[in-house]
Amino acid sequence: MTALRGARVIAIVRLPAPDAVLRTARELATAGLPALEVTLTTPRALDAVAALRAELDDSCAVGAGSVRTAADVTRARDAGAQFLVTPTTRAEVLTQAAEAGLPVVCGALTPTEVDLAWSAGASLVKLFPASLGGPAYLRELCAPLPDVPLVPTGGVSAESVHGWAAAGAVAVGVGGSLVNATDIAANDWAALRRRARAFLAAAGSAPWPERPPLSPAV
Repeated sequence: MTALRGARVIAIVRLPAPDAVLRTARELATAGLPALEVTLTTPRALDAVAALRAELDDSCAVGAGSVRTAADVTRARDAGAQFLVTPTTRAEVLTQAAEAGLPVVCGALTPTEVDLAWSAGASLVKLFPASLGGPAYLRELCAPLPDVPLVPTGGVSAESVHGWAAAGAVAVGVGGSLVNATDIAANDWAALRRRARAFLAAAGSAPWPERPPLSPAV
């Protein structure tokens, strides 16, 4: 989990053009984002992961997202991914990731899925899609599952970060509200940097729980 140590915002990069992925990731890292995932639904995603790992070194953790199979885990590991993010909970993915020594931000929604992901070895549990229940739903989950570090993803905005943290989230995953495909297609990098700074400012002032975003095993 060293790659994600202290990360309160995980940026999600999902774009149709490989060159745009690289430029976007560079801009996010330069703005100070501590971690980003390149989804496997992005063309040449693993090429981007490998390139970013070589370029960014340890200034920004680079992970692979939308990981759904054991084969995905192996390919992501070989590309140099420092962590994995999944949309769902699959035991074989968590097992393969553990063997590869990669932390997993594992997708889940219901109490049963959340508990299953955590007990099966997830480092963090991605509440997805978080927009369905909002901070109130996350707060309800934290009551019976206080040991599970939850990372809401899906519909998170800079304005809502405070509410998620107050409800018990240890970090947030942010996609379209940060990486706006329209602005990027127009090469409006200034807008991307403004949104990155807004998320970092929100995270910096949010009332996160005392526990850091880490697995108890770390």
